[in-house]
Amino acid sequence: MNKFDKKIVVVACILAAITIGLGAFGAHGLKEMLSQESLSTFETGVRYQMYHSLAILILGLSTQIPSKVKKIVFWFFLFGIIFFSGSIYLLSIKQLLSFNVSFLGPITPIGGLLFILGWLRLGYGLLTIKRG
Repeated sequence: MNKFDKKIVVVACILAAITIGLGAFGAHGLKEMLSQESLSTFETGVRYQMYHSLAILILGLSTQIPSKVKKIVFWFFLFGIIFFSGSIYLLSIKQLLSFNVSFLGPITPIGGLLFILGWLRLGYGLLTIKRG
């Protein structure tokens, strides 16, 4: 495993661990503080973060995906998590915050677009692998 692949795997493990913590926080810590709708929104952020943490882990462990493709997809997924899940977390708990986070609303779809671009780039990269 090369150095970048190791970094990808470590980042994936950290993201997955954070996801578990956020999921537990949402289920136990926020349950009495948020409306069902806000809690459901928070859970959506957790779910998408875990999906993409696992995708990043598989990306780092794969020996079939070219390094160039891995790097591009990794960054799409990482920034997708930050923009999509990160903005969802803050927007869903906005009633608990002492500052306005409404400006993050347009950030969420940008994160979703980054996820889509990552998946499309991965698919295209796999489609165009030249077999020996």
